[in-house]
Amino acid sequence: MEKELGQEEIDALFQAARARTRTAPELEPRSRVLPWSFSRSGQISNEQLRAISMINDIFARNLTHHLGAWFRSRVQVSLVSAEQIPFSEFLLRIPELAYVCSVRLDPLRATSVLQMDLTTAPPMIDLLLGGEGGPSPPRELTDIEEAILSGVVEAICRELTTAWQPVGLSFTFEKRQMQTQTPRLIPVSEKTLCLSFELRLGETSGLLNLAFPAVASNTILRRLGGEKSRQRRHSEETRRRMWQLAGACRTGTALWLPSVRVPAEALGELRPGTILRLELPASRTAAQFRAGGVTLFSAAPVGQADHRAAHLLAAHEAKR
Repeated sequence: MEKELGQEEIDALFQAARARTRTAPELEPRSRVLPWSFSRSGQISNEQLRAISMINDIFARNLTHHLGAWFRSRVQVSLVSAEQIPFSEFLLRIPELAYVCSVRLDPLRATSVLQMDLTTAPPMIDLLLGGEGGPSPPRELTDIEEAILSGVVEAICRELTTAWQPVGLSFTFEKRQMQTQTPRLIPVSEKTLCLSFELRLGETSGLLNLAFPAVASNTILRRLGGEKSRQRRHSEETRRRMWQLAGACRTGTALWLPSVRVPAEALGELRPGTILRLELPASRTAAQFRAGGVTLFSAAPVGQADHRAAHLLAAHEAKR
């Protein structure tokens, strides 16, 4: 037998449901949840990337002059990008025909990866062997060509050491790595600092990429921050010159008498030539010497030749 609810029972159920709806937000306050990507943790800021780019601009300029004089040909090296990416993404950017080698970072005892497009390798080798360095399709190098190109990589490492000297890093060429061995140098999931340069040699151009492991990039950022703070400290000669220039600046000063009460009647009788008497002892009262509104000394007004002067009596103790 089904039970039928009366109107009063139905109204009571609706009232109870509305009461629970009103009290639910009070019992369970809503909290705002925002999505977060843990892959962005420790991301290098734009300011830090700009500091790294400045150092690599110096490297690119020095390498341009060094290779140009060595090859006796027009060479142009320019920074393309500086970014932080996983090492797996760096590996995907390596073309099928490329020169990849390991570079030791001292004193960190870490290993970075240097990759050069083989489009620029044949012209370099041709120039070093006395040729004209004309364009050539990319191909795999012979053992002799690889030995010649290793000398170019060693020169690149020397210029990197010179450019990164402010952060105390030195680069040493180790050996060429096969592309199947490259993922073993740095964990594929590790964030790397990737520097990309364009190497233009005559009518041929290619990329020169360098990947730093996380331990090296973190050290670089810390030392760059320390170098920036050290650069803010001026030399002794500069500080002495700045002190001399600051000493020639003029600032407002004044001698102030202590506050004293004057009858309103005396103020009302003031006329040009009137002498206003101040209730201050003439023998013991000292004025205050102020510079820029700050009291520095107790002083007394005196005359010195044809000028007024202040006789400093005692240093003013600042109130704490």
